[in-house]
Amino acid sequence: MDEDGAEPGDDPTAGGAQTAGRGPRAAWQSVVPITRLVVVLVLIVVAVAVTTVVAVVAGPPSEDELLKQAGMTGKHELLVGVKDDQPGLAMKANGVFTGFDIEIAYLIAGDLGFRPNEVRFLPIESEDRERMRAYDDRARTNVTVDLVIASYSITPARTASGARFSAPYLRTEQSVLTRKGHPRVEALADLAGKRVCTIATSTSADALKDAGIANVEREKKVSNCVKSLMDGNVDAVTTDAAILAGFVHEPAYQGKLELHDIGLEAEEKWGVNVGPNEALRTLVNLSLYRSWHDPGDRRWEDAYDRYLRPERAYSGPQDVAVDAQPEVERPAVRQWPWQR
Repeated sequence: MDEDGAEPGDDPTAGGAQTAGRGPRAAWQSVVPITRLVVVLVLIVVAVAVTTVVAVVAGPPSEDELLKQAGMTGKHELLVGVKDDQPGLAMKANGVFTGFDIEIAYLIAGDLGFRPNEVRFLPIESEDRERMRAYDDRARTNVTVDLVIASYSITPARTASGARFSAPYLRTEQSVLTRKGHPRVEALADLAGKRVCTIATSTSADALKDAGIANVEREKKVSNCVKSLMDGNVDAVTTDAAILAGFVHEPAYQGKLELHDIGLEAEEKWGVNVGPNEALRTLVNLSLYRSWHDPGDRRWEDAYDRYLRPERAYSGPQDVAVDAQPEVERPAVRQWPWQR
């Protein structure tokens, strides 16, 4: 052994060279996993970004996008065409509209971002529901409304003629109204030889024609039919039970009128006409879906309980309307950026 403690033959420089050589190699080996991790993270971020862009481009629109497409963003007033002479559904008294249809309008308007004082109701005739023209007393002329919520039954013929309906918001059926004491009417055929009044352009008018009833008086307003009935000018009035039940329940008519269940199998499903505004129809369906789907949302049920349920005690064997909101399919509206 030498004085410095090295074994003979040992090369001090060789060991130092190996140690010096291992330092950079070890450092490089530790850098490689970090670099790979960074690359993987970058690829993940890029993939998420690409997926988000693809989803935004190819997926369904968001609610905000639909509001812009529908022309609702920045709009300060929602015009709704409604009836003004149907007790329990849409009645105007002292300048104020009340009824089940009015509450449905408020339900939808609220989800569109409109306060109650930003909703204006305009009376609409049955024949104008398809083209969405209602009378504006401010402009003193007919104007185009944003929505029609006016006891409007969904039918293929109306859709083919241009009406664009939402999902149904109420289910009822055709019925017959007579003065108290009239013989029981169990089918429209029982009205043969009678004078019958109905609303012009209504589905009830078509049913009368199919039943071979020839002596039919057509009015623009159902209230005119009821007046003719009370005056003895007609023997019966026929239209949807949810419309007629309101008159039977009215204090002025209680004990003077009665409803007859005529047992038609066809169900009348009422919808909201939005015209050519497809984005608005999706938004209306979204509102109805939320109302139906959310057990905590009682707006539909509260409207039924307030206006339609009390009429059932006066309608006899005839049911007024189904006391549950019709099922609504979830519309294609994107909730999250990556949703397709």
